[in-house]
Amino acid sequence: MAEAPKISVVTPCLNSAATIGATIESVLSQDYANWEHIVMDGGSNDGTVAVLKRYPRLAWVSEKDEGHYHAMNKGIDRATGDVVVILNADDCFRSGVLGKVAEAFRAHPDWDALFGDVVFVDGQGREIYRREEAVYDFQILLYGVDYICHQALFVRRSVYGRLGGYRYKDFRNSTDYEFKLRLGHAGCRVGHLPELLVDYRYHTQGQSADLRIIRNMIQEAAVIRREYGHPGGWRGRALRIVFKAKRQLQKLWFRHTCDLIPGTWRLKPHLRAETQFSSNAGLDKL
Repeated sequence: MAEAPKISVVTPCLNSAATIGATIESVLSQDYANWEHIVMDGGSNDGTVAVLKRYPRLAWVSEKDEGHYHAMNKGIDRATGDVVVILNADDCFRSGVLGKVAEAFRAHPDWDALFGDVVFVDGQGREIYRREEAVYDFQILLYGVDYICHQALFVRRSVYGRLGGYRYKDFRNSTDYEFKLRLGHAGCRVGHLPELLVDYRYHTQGQSADLRIIRNMIQEAAVIRREYGHPGGWRGRALRIVFKAKRQLQKLWFRHTCDLIPGTWRLKPHLRAETQFSSNAGLDKL
C-alpha cells in the first residue's frame, strides 16, 4: 500500500435501470485512477443490463442470485483491489472520495478498514440531512445504535479473506450490521475519515424507505446483538441510553457537533408502508 492502493467498488443490483447509471457515473467521475467497478446483477429484466452495456470499463455479470448480500459476496470474490467498498445501485460517491480514501489508508497502514460520513438524499437528490460521525466504537454499535453506513465502509480485501463475507443465509436485511460488529469483535482497527463520502438515497423504489424492511431489520438486529452478548431486557435498554449518549459525547469532542434532532426523525417523512423494488431473497413479499 506504499503506492496508490487499488479500490474495488462492488455494486449489487436487480432491476435498477432508473438509478444505476448515476451510480456508475459517480465512480467514473472520481479523480483517482486505480479502481475497478464490479456490478453483480441478479438477472434484471427492466433494462438494467442495457445500461451496463454502455460502460466499457465496467465489469459486470447478470445471473440469478440469492439476494443482494449474496451478490455482495460474489462481487468481493471477483475483486482484485487492495480495498473493497459496497456501493448500492441507487447511491452515489461524492466528488474526490476515492483519492481521499486511498490517502487515508496510505497514512494509516495499520487500519484494517475505514468508514466515512454520508448525506441522506431523497429521490430527486435533494439533501435530507448529513450524518457526521467521530470514531468506530464496538460498544456503541452493539449497545447503542448502528451508525455506520456500509456504502461508506471501505475494507481491506485481506480482512474479508480472514473473517469471511456477509452471512446472507442467516439474515436478509441486517447482514452488514453483523459484519460491522464482527470487525470489532475480531479486533480489527477501523478508522474514521471525517469526510462526506456518499449520497445515500431514500426513495420510493428503494428498500431503505420501506417500513416492512425496517421492521425486519430491527428483528434481525436484536438476534445479532444477542449473538454478540447484548443482555436485552431492562439492562439492554439502560445500556442503549448510555452508549447513545457516549456517541454524542464523542461527536462533540472530535467533531464539535452533536445530533440535536435524531436522524430517524428527519427520515420519517420519506418512509413508506411499501416501496417498489425487486428482490431475489423475497424481501419484496415481506
